[in-house]
This record gives sequence, structure tokens and C-alpha cells, in this order.
Amino acid sequence: METPHYVWQHRHWQNFEFSSEKILLPLAAVRKIQGRLLGTVAGLGIDDSLRACALSLEEDAVQTAAIEGESLDREGVRSSIAMHLGLPHAGMRPAGRATDGLVSVILDATRNYAAPLTSDRLKGWHAALFPTGHSGFNKITVGAWRTKPMQVISGPVGRQKIHYEAPNSKTLDAEMTAFFEWWAASLIQMDGIIRAALAHFYFVTIHPFDDGNGRLARSIADMALAQDEKTTMRFYSLSAQIMADRESYYEVLERTQKGSGDTTDWLLWFIGCLERAILAAEKTLDSILLKARFWKTHSEFALTERQRKVLNRLLDAGPGGFEGGLSTRKYMSMTKTSRATAWREIEDLLHKKMLQALPGGGRSTAYEVAWEQCRVEK
Repeated sequence: METPHYVWQHRHWQNFEFSSEKILLPLAAVRKIQGRLLGTVAGLGIDDSLRACALSLEEDAVQTAAIEGESLDREGVRSSIAMHLGLPHAGMRPAGRATDGLVSVILDATRNYAAPLTSDRLKGWHAALFPTGHSGFNKITVGAWRTKPMQVISGPVGRQKIHYEAPNSKTLDAEMTAFFEWWAASLIQMDGIIRAALAHFYFVTIHPFDDGNGRLARSIADMALAQDEKTTMRFYSLSAQIMADRESYYEVLERTQKGSGDTTDWLLWFIGCLERAILAAEKTLDSILLKARFWKTHSEFALTERQRKVLNRLLDAGPGGFEGGLSTRKYMSMTKTSRATAWREIEDLLHKKMLQALPGGGRSTAYEVAWEQCRVEK
């Protein structure tokens, strides 16, 4: 009998093994920061929650495509997300069909996390990713399991390296039936984070489609995490962190796919990746909370639309993020107003302690938000 080269060639390969002892502490650590993030989010208002969710979704869509070597137009992604979430999107460049399809898949996986994951739903997601029936210049089978062999390769023609070969296409109906049964049963039998990691690995190992398997595997993992957290809104981007860690991602994935069924290393990598994704999201949430605290602190003041526009630009840039600070000239440029009006409105904001002068002064005085008025307590 031929020696198995890939994990799926082993009997009962779906009975994933791992060392609970090695995973226990890292899992507890990520659970702690996950709880902290969800606690922070619970304190956000509706508008701030939607804004935080939109930022996370934008990053997710852009980066899950980038992992596959595709570059998406951020404004188109932003426009599609805003439309789906009911946020203002007038004047934004509309998204292309493929971009809108990707956003639709990401949102369906998380907003409708309680709905069953079925063959029809998964094939619908695949069709949404490839609305033209092509991946780049190549025509592919869309909305159906692949019918040809599938290899993951790299390198120039003639010197290509085979990293992985997926199961025979004739076995896909049986493999995917087993996957859907595992997905349903594991919901009540398994820790949610471990389940998300194994669902990602399981699906991408089967590789049931001609293309888009990585994107769908990440959406399935996001769906599992949404089920675990019981929330329809995502506030961190697993795909963005996978993109940042993609070398180690491919290395541990290939190693586990060529193993005999022990998924410990994969689980440890996934848990670490999730932890880094949540920590990155906390920084984004800090800026949103800072902005919310600022407006709450100064809610009694009447301001012009010009003043609000400028303040929001400064707040979005964050402490030290608005290069060179705000000057009268920059205020004039942003608001299309006269020097006299710009000077008067800046003076008004200084009087209200919403702005403060940066060190230096003179004719080139620059200003920044009075951040100390709205610091978020840790």
C-alpha cells in the first residue's frame, strides 16, 4: 500500500487530533482579550459600533483578496460596505460586481451566522466571488465543485514546486457531505475558537472549488467565530492578520496538510493569529472611543458645519496623526472659506478648549485637538 503523502489520504483523517495540554494556556489567553474587546464594544453607541464594524469589514475584504494576490479598490469596498450596512455612501465610487460579491459573502457569513451552512449556500458564495465565470483570464467552474485535479504550486514553469494536492474531484460530494455533518455536530461539541481553526483547515484541505477556496475558508472561520461570540458584527479582521503573517500561515498549513492528522501546530498558530488580530482591533477601537468621548465632552457647544468637518478630520487622524498640525491655511483649504472666517472659527474652538496650540507659535501657529479633554481611561 502506498505511503500517504497528504493528511486526507489517511483513514478517518477528519478525526483531527491535537494536544489539549499545549493549547490550554494560549486558548485561555486569547479568550481573555476576546472578552475584553467584546466588553469594550458593548459600551459603544449604535453609530460608533457601525463605524467600527465597517472599518473591520473594509480591512477584511481588502486583505482576504490581497492574500490571493488581488488588489481591491478601497473606495469601492467602502461604498459596498456602506450600502449593505445602511451607512451614507453618496459620492463614493461604486464597487464592481466582484468586490460587491466578496463583501456580500463576508457579510452573509457573519450577519446570518445562525443559518445552516449548506452546499447551496456555499456554492452561492462561490458564484458571488466570480460573477463573470472567470478568475483573471481563466474560465473556471462557478457555483459547483471542481471537476479537475487541484494542486497548489509555486515557481516558474519547468521548476514548479508542488506544495499540496487536494482530494480527487470524484470524492468531493462525499467529502463535503462529511464536512457539513462535522460543521453541524461540532457547534455543540467543540470550543468555538478551536472549531473556527479546524473548519478553516478542513475546508481548505478539501479545496472543493476551482478557485476562491482560501477566501471561503476564511469566511467560514469568521462564521464560526460569529457563532462563538453570538454577534452579527465583526470588530477585528482575521484576514488582515493572516495577510501580515502569510509566510508562517502557508508554512504551517502545508506542514499540517502533509502530516498524519495532528493539528496542534495549526491550532497554536491560529490562536496566536487571532490574538494579534484582536489586539490590532483594540487600537482601532481606542481611536473610535476617543472620538466618541470628545463629542460627548463638548456636546453642549454649537458649532458650524465647517468646524465639525475639521474636528472630525483631526479626530480621525488621531493624536499626532495630522501631519504638521492644523494651520489657518489648512482650515481654509478644507472648508473653502476666507482667512478671516478660518481665523475666527479656530479662535472659537480654542476658547471652547476643543483645540489647543502646538508649541512654537508665531505667525505659523499650528493647532491640534485638546486630547486630554477626552482621554479614554484604561
